[in-house]
Amino acid sequence: MLDQPVIDAIADELFAADRDRTTVPLLTARHPGMSVDDAYAVQRVWADRRIAAGARLVGRKIGLTSKVMQVATGITEPDYGVILDDMVIESGSSVEFDRFSNVRIEVELAFVLAKPLQGPNTTIFDVLDATAYVVPALEILNSHIEMQGRTIVDTISDNAAMGAMVLGGRPVKVDEVDLRWVSALLSRNQTIEESGVAAAVLGHPAMGVAWLANKLAHHGQSLGTGEIILAGSFTRPMWVERGDTVHADYGQLGTISCRFE
Repeated sequence: MLDQPVIDAIADELFAADRDRTTVPLLTARHPGMSVDDAYAVQRVWADRRIAAGARLVGRKIGLTSKVMQVATGITEPDYGVILDDMVIESGSSVEFDRFSNVRIEVELAFVLAKPLQGPNTTIFDVLDATAYVVPALEILNSHIEMQGRTIVDTISDNAAMGAMVLGGRPVKVDEVDLRWVSALLSRNQTIEESGVAAAVLGHPAMGVAWLANKLAHHGQSLGTGEIILAGSFTRPMWVERGDTVHADYGQLGTISCRFE
């Protein structure tokens, strides 16, 4: 494990990068022995810094739960980060492009919890029982660390690349639809660039939430009532540029759109 002063210094560096909208050199190049546990320790300190500055925890994101995302990133295990209140955007909004670095979009489902979930033995059935509703979401990826050569340690430290999320479409109860077969068409400027089905997330998107509850238990944490859980992308990340309009069609679950200004 890195010494606590080093962890604090890295978290402060990432806090400043978020505030100043800049990127920093690879952490793993500067701290070759840095581990996944070190990375989550950095993430916790960073989140504490943001909350102390006035942000509020509203949920968690899960990343790299699908094979297509693991292939796209070269990272072979899931990760997670926090969602703060200023990261939640309504469908139809104009999004400030310069708020983020290396801007990419992912297609996901968000689970909103009616009950808490506590690992380590959480199952898919526990997740379905605890879910108030599921709603379509887009994740906006944001990297405060240079992209070339990143490892999962760099990504986790950087809040698992969580920038923001766009919520929209039609909320559904878990027994209204077969969540495995929820599909989406992701378009940029009226051209379909990605498509996928939610079963790409560990066979069922609720499995991602179960993984998260069990992983959090290893760090002495749990999921609370009302939290929004982004269950993981079932498409590859789509790059966007200033001026792009993004539209995701989830069929019977409705649509989400936003524009980057």
